Parts: sequence; structure tokens; C-alpha cells
Amino acid sequence: MNNRPVALKTSRKFLPDGVISALTALLLWQGLIWLFAIPRFILPGPVDVIIAFYDNIELLIPNALITFGEILSGLVLGSFIGIIVAIALMLSPLAQRIVLPMLIFSQTIPIFALAPILTLWLGYGVGSKIAITVLMIFFPVVSTFLDGLRRTDQSLLDAAAILGSNQFSTLFRVRIPAAFPSLASGLSLAAVYAPIGAIIGEWVGASKGLGYLMLLANGRAKTDLMFAALFILVIFTLILHKVIAHFARKLAVWPQKP
Repeated sequence: MNNRPVALKTSRKFLPDGVISALTALLLWQGLIWLFAIPRFILPGPVDVIIAFYDNIELLIPNALITFGEILSGLVLGSFIGIIVAIALMLSPLAQRIVLPMLIFSQTIPIFALAPILTLWLGYGVGSKIAITVLMIFFPVVSTFLDGLRRTDQSLLDAAAILGSNQFSTLFRVRIPAAFPSLASGLSLAAVYAPIGAIIGEWVGASKGLGYLMLLANGRAKTDLMFAALFILVIFTLILHKVIAHFARKLAVWPQKP
């Protein structure tokens, strides 16, 4: 009887939840096409998308690398700025009262409204795409990390005060380590939002990248190529989120280690 749960647990490794979800989505996708007889130029099937990927791989890969570079650059820069701003706000209650409402208000402006302005200011190169990505992930990192800094266990703060710790020492030795779980949540969100920012920037104005290629394919009614570009973006986003989430989990449990 003891061997049965072990066998069940081992068998699950051969079919992870992600694989089951992907297979289910592909079956539903193909099933809709068969059921409603959807034309290929409206919704190509999974096989059509795979064929389009292999037929256009020399076009897809260079554009994908450009988009990946924009995403990673924006993710690193936006996370770094968000962490610094959160720490600065924690050090200054006056800054919190002045800056935090401005940050919240900025989230009421759709990113699609800012993208054309940033493209006008920074041009059609990668700079405007990185800037849009930074704006996309900046607030989630700031808000989650600042919330963690402000919710530090009072007993830890009292212990630091008894030991004679000053404001800066308490911040870097107590508040920041205790806020790592919140920061981990913010970074996980940033990994999902970063590709959205880069693609929006490419849709507004670009001459290369996956977003540009998707618009080009759509204008030429090459729906299978558009889906192939989207497929690459989805896979990269899933991998990026998986990697960030892995390190975020390690970051989140770091303060609890002996």
C-alpha cells in the first residue's frame, strides 16, 4: 500500500501540468477548426503554424532575437529602477505622500496612449520599445516591493531598535530581506508584463521585431506566419516567467534560511 502513492507521484513527472494544458489547448484549437469549418486564412491549424514556422525560420529568428533583447533589457532596467525607487520612497515618508499618488495616477493612462509619444521622442529603434517595457513593469515592482518594506514584522523592527540599529541599517538588514517575498511577486509579474510592453512598442512603430512581423503578416493575409510569430513570443514568455519564478522562489525563502 505504501508503494502506490509513490508510483502515482512518479508517474506525474511524465506528464507535467504544463504539457497537459498545452495538449488540451491544441486539441481545442484544432477541434474548433473542424467543428466550424473555419477557413485557414482566418484561423490556421496547429500543423499550418508549424509549417509556416519552418518555412519562415530565417525570417522569424532574427526578428525574435531583436524582440527578446528589448524584453530582457526593459525587464532588467525596469526592475532595477523599481527597486531603487521603492527603497527611496521607504526612506522618505514625504516622498511617499508626494510621489506614490503620482505613480498610481500614471497607471490610469493606457500604455497604448503613451507608446506613440515615446516613439516620437525616442524614434523607431529599440530605445522606445525598452522605454515602453520599463513603464509596463515599473509600477508592479515598485508597488509590491514597497508594500513588503512597509509591512515588516514589528518584532523585527523592535529587536533592531534595541540593538541600536539606525534607519539605514534597519532598512538594509531587516526591512529589505523581510520584503524579499513581495519583491519576488513583483518580479514574477514583471516577467509576464515585459513582453507585452515590447510588442506594443513594435506595433506602434518599428521596422523589425516580432510585433512588426505580426503586423506585416496580417497585412498580407499570412495568418499562419502571424501565429508562428505569436507562438515564439508565447514560448519565450513562458520560459522567461519560469526562470524568473524559479529565482524568485529562492529569493522569497532566503530570509527564512538558518
